[in-house]
Amino acid sequence: MLSANSVPRVDPKKTFSRLLPQLKLVGVAAFWGGTFISGRVLAQAMPHLTISALRFIVAFSILIVVAWRFEGGLPKLNRSQLLATVGLGLTGVFAYNIFFLAALERIPAGKTALIVSLSPILTALIVAFILREKLGLKRWVGIIMAFVGVSIIVTQGQLLNNWEAISQTFELGEGFMLLAVCSWVAYTITSRFALKGLSAIAATTYAILFGALFLSIGALFEIPQLTQAMFSLTNIGAILYLGVFGTAVAFIWYSEGVKTIGPARTVVFTNLVPVFGVLFGSLILSEPILPSMLLGGIIVVTGVFLTNHTRRVAIQ
Repeated sequence: MLSANSVPRVDPKKTFSRLLPQLKLVGVAAFWGGTFISGRVLAQAMPHLTISALRFIVAFSILIVVAWRFEGGLPKLNRSQLLATVGLGLTGVFAYNIFFLAALERIPAGKTALIVSLSPILTALIVAFILREKLGLKRWVGIIMAFVGVSIIVTQGQLLNNWEAISQTFELGEGFMLLAVCSWVAYTITSRFALKGLSAIAATTYAILFGALFLSIGALFEIPQLTQAMFSLTNIGAILYLGVFGTAVAFIWYSEGVKTIGPARTVVFTNLVPVFGVLFGSLILSEPILPSMLLGGIIVVTGVFLTNHTRRVAIQ
């Protein structure tokens, strides 16, 4: 019979320390899910380029401090790195946010969150095509499931009906969100293949800098549209949320997760983003959760999991 002294004691501090990276990644998913809510509120109240420019000016102000604190500042870019980071700014910051806000102006936040979950699937498919890698049966099943799931969401369950019914449910907002997904895929692929010799913090800070510059140039043409009423406490709070939590803090915590538990385990947490997006959309904006969204969302998340999940190989 074991004595009380022989029972191993659980150190709460060590347990919390082990769980902290996972808890932060759940927080990242929640922050990114919240961007659909803030974006939905702002997209219907302010000019889009102005919203995005202010968001990334806030984010850059935080990330530049982080770069100086942890890496001693930003490194000087060579020609290829300059072109790559400009490309990142154009795709993942400038283009993505234009399409993202254009979609949020037209369709519910929860629906856009579900559509954006297609990003990792398209990324895996394009990367496999470029590198001529074999995806395997499980990943192909996952890719097909994700496309079917998004199709159910976009067409509001009219996938198997006639084309006229489908065309009536697929509108401009869904099209803008699909363009946003394509922009993010281009950003992801560019960051994977084009950047060499730059840390994740440096690459992202430069990308946000260039993206903010492009957005700010466009925002200058929106100045005549601005009114004092647009800068309400709600809108200012939403912009700060997007810049601080939805961009700067989320990126820092995500990078910590990649470093601590590895990219394969970290990327799984992004499957929670559409869950939080739909949940927050319902709780905060009173958006309806349609049966087609639930069914399509489950299929998409399952497809993303199958596509990203790989068996671990033991190291001898």
